[in-house]
Amino acid sequence: MTATSLAAAPTARFAFDDLRQRVANGARLDPPALLALLRWPDPLDLAELAALARYRHNPGPVVTFVVDTNPNYTNVCDTDCTFCAFYRPPGHPEAYTLSPADVVARARAAAARGARTMLLQGGHNPALPLSYYVELVTRLRAEVPSVHPHFFSPSEIASLARYEGIPVRRVLEALWAAGQRTLPGGGAEILTARVRRRLAPKKGAPEAWLDVMREAHRVGFRTTATMMYGHVEEDEDVVEHLVRLRALQDETGGFLAFIPWSFKPGATPLARHLEHVGRVSDAPTRYLRILAVARLALDNVAHVQASWFSEGVKAGQLGLHFGADDFGGTLIEENVLRAARHDNRTTTDDVISTIREAGFVPAERTTLYDIVRVFAPEGTGAPAAPEEERHDHQAALAHRPLA
Repeated sequence: MTATSLAAAPTARFAFDDLRQRVANGARLDPPALLALLRWPDPLDLAELAALARYRHNPGPVVTFVVDTNPNYTNVCDTDCTFCAFYRPPGHPEAYTLSPADVVARARAAAARGARTMLLQGGHNPALPLSYYVELVTRLRAEVPSVHPHFFSPSEIASLARYEGIPVRRVLEALWAAGQRTLPGGGAEILTARVRRRLAPKKGAPEAWLDVMREAHRVGFRTTATMMYGHVEEDEDVVEHLVRLRALQDETGGFLAFIPWSFKPGATPLARHLEHVGRVSDAPTRYLRILAVARLALDNVAHVQASWFSEGVKAGQLGLHFGADDFGGTLIEENVLRAARHDNRTTTDDVISTIREAGFVPAERTTLYDIVRVFAPEGTGAPAAPEEERHDHQAALAHRPLA
């Protein structure tokens, strides 16, 4: 059901007791019900429903996080997204591209601070060949094997395939052969044609993002899925986005987690438009609503992440009571939102304390959501659980294709 058809449908009245029973039974919620919940008058009702879904997927009080770093290998981009303050067009005096050696050096420095994952993304740089991307993966796997390469969003993959004149599948297979096993879910924005035309027309229709993810899952990659809201979307667009993700997950089962965050206007071109039409930044309550409805909609995705970095620590803590079971990464390095004048910082100890303060038990995880260690409740005198992963990491790296 598209946003247009959903908007045209009559608005039904839903009884809360009926919705609670449906969620408790694991019944799938259809788009009209999800739209009604996104507009539900009492946010505490949403928290109750989202908690039912959260504990069905992830029983117990454990909330996970990952120690990671998020550098960018290039800020050169030819896609001109209106929401981005980070990119520079080819030839710009502030444009840069890191060498593979530079990326490896940053990974080594992050590993010394406990990082297990490097989330690496960049602009769509037409000057970079496929061999550059393969070298990034190959060298990281060989030279810093303790750091997992969580590299390249679907839009980067699609752009690289276009520059090389080859199918997306060949790009993905080359990265797989180099040792990469997961992809981040950035670049989805909102998966409706109307919104993507307004935000990033050169990225194509929603199918452009979905098709890369479908092919990645078929090759064997596990990925995350994201949503950036708080700009030109309507409630119906949010619901359509979630339903599209759910449908692809039904097909492939490749999504590990869902992560929403709000648009940060900063110095972006889109900010000027939103100021002109009088739209202000969305409040934290909007974030909590979207988080809860996402947990309820994505009944086939195991994890939902509360983003302390994009929404602030307090909103992140509240998010753990609105369906989220993961607190994201520590982000030793981050540049994209900083370019939009949004700059939060934290440490591993801060994340552990924050999760405890929210009433949960913190646990460090890997990119694949295997728990490495659980931190005992503060004041018990018990040490953290031994550093044993639930599944052997090498087995995860040998993950077999889904189709």
